[in-house]
Amino acid sequence: MGRIVRGLMANDTVKLMAITGKDICETARELHGLSRVCTAALGRSLLITDMMGAQLKGENDRLTTIIKGGGPAGNIVCTADNRGHVKGYIENPKLELPLNDSGKLDVSMAVGWFGELTVVRDLGLKEPYVGKSNMVSGEIAEDFAQYFTVSEQQPSMVYLGVRVDPHDGRVRAGGGLIVQPMPFCPDDVIDNIQDRVPMVKMLAGMLDDGMELEAALRKIFDGMDINFTETMETGFRCDCTRERLERVLISLGRDELSDMIEKEHGAELTCHFCNKKYSFSEAELKGLLEEAGKAQ
Repeated sequence: MGRIVRGLMANDTVKLMAITGKDICETARELHGLSRVCTAALGRSLLITDMMGAQLKGENDRLTTIIKGGGPAGNIVCTADNRGHVKGYIENPKLELPLNDSGKLDVSMAVGWFGELTVVRDLGLKEPYVGKSNMVSGEIAEDFAQYFTVSEQQPSMVYLGVRVDPHDGRVRAGGGLIVQPMPFCPDDVIDNIQDRVPMVKMLAGMLDDGMELEAALRKIFDGMDINFTETMETGFRCDCTRERLERVLISLGRDELSDMIEKEHGAELTCHFCNKKYSFSEAELKGLLEEAGKAQ
């Protein structure tokens, strides 16, 4: 299991949230058969979505992030609740790309930077809250920093890092960080945080070396008086059920269900988020067809 920690620092003038999520990223890699670059791309997206979801208030609230960068990896969709559960998928999970000029996984080229980032908060109201911003780099962390600034008017430092083994592709470490100054935060504190960017970029490496999340954060922000206020366990968890997919089939309507029965004599649906397959026999589809008729 991973963990999310929340806290304050610099005399309570700066909010901080961080995640260690090796298991989240590795579970996604195994479920989707991800290439190394897609492991990094989807892993980063899962980490930031999980942190944002943890800020939701209601038990039934959901937060979904949709990254449409225009790159060959396709769209990335992740959903989280306020209990640390997150799930997600990437459209082209097997994509392989050469390393970039720095010898690192080319997440930016895979994701692209020509589209937009969308955040949907479903709070159980009549309409969900939807925020959007343009992609700026495809590195995901920079794109979410742009989102916080443009869509939520909250300047933020965002770091996301997933370390992938170059030989077998397994996830060695995954870490993320959101730092948000309060409106009354002094300029010298903001400058101090900016000066620590090189250290922030070492977070995944520190976790890979076996350092605990809190210890890594205290090292990065040494002298800034961090006070951790909350911790939460996290994990990749899909809440798909057969009943939910039955409702999806019913929603297709009588014509499409009848077509499935006549031509396919059954149906097999696959959950995008966890790749679990659900098979429906011809008799089961006929039962759903009757329910669809009652619903009309």
